Amino acid sequence: MTTSPPSTLSPRRPVKSWLSSPLANQIKAPVVCIGLTLLLWQLLTQINRTGFPGPVEVIVQTWDPYIKDPFFDAGGTAKGLGLQLLISLQRVALGYSLAAIVGIGAGLAIGTNRFLRRGFDPLIQVLRTVPPLAWLPISLLVFQQADSAAIFVIFITAIWPIIINTAVGINEIPQDYTNVARVLRLSKRSYLIDILMPATAPYVFTGLRIAIGLAWLAIVAAEMLKADGGIGFFIWMPTTPAATPAPARSSWPSW
Repeated sequence: MTTSPPSTLSPRRPVKSWLSSPLANQIKAPVVCIGLTLLLWQLLTQINRTGFPGPVEVIVQTWDPYIKDPFFDAGGTAKGLGLQLLISLQRVALGYSLAAIVGIGAGLAIGTNRFLRRGFDPLIQVLRTVPPLAWLPISLLVFQQADSAAIFVIFITAIWPIIINTAVGINEIPQDYTNVARVLRLSKRSYLIDILMPATAPYVFTGLRIAIGLAWLAIVAAEMLKADGGIGFFIWMPTTPAATPAPARSSWPSW
């Protein structure tokens, strides 16, 4: 009596569903939560039709030309949403870059020097609580230009969390690291590159992350009050290709 040899073929694995793929796992939660939020928003607007418009109405009213042609340019400040966003991005990039360079340098100086830390700490604690728009009249008086004033507002708003987090990161360096550097007689350059910068990097990037949010907060508010173009200007005075009279804006005194 002969018996057939056992099959060497392994059982076929079930085909992996795309819903369980890593990409799907990353986007499922945001898609579901955002979809439920939009659905709730639409249902609430259906209850009170005289109130805030729903997402469907917003898309219908902004489709032409803001979504359909976001880069139209009819001259002057009559530009599409995409061009207005690029104008704001340029201002934020310049102001934020200046704040990052000056803030990290000032934070390193304040964190490594006890005299500077004690001397500038009261001033920093007072200035960092000043609202962004409170700097706008001062910047207009100094620079006499809306673009320069907006960039300065971004700079002065974003610099404080960078300075504070950089200085705190230096103060949080373990004492063992400093003791080892003294035992090995490391130079100031080696101590800065090999110990101080790696140890403070998480704090510096935390400050940079907070600062970018404050920069966008400042630029939108500044452009709504005094700017020629930009996303804040677009929100306050939406433009279309057709020349339509713009609503009246609050006037500023000539400095």
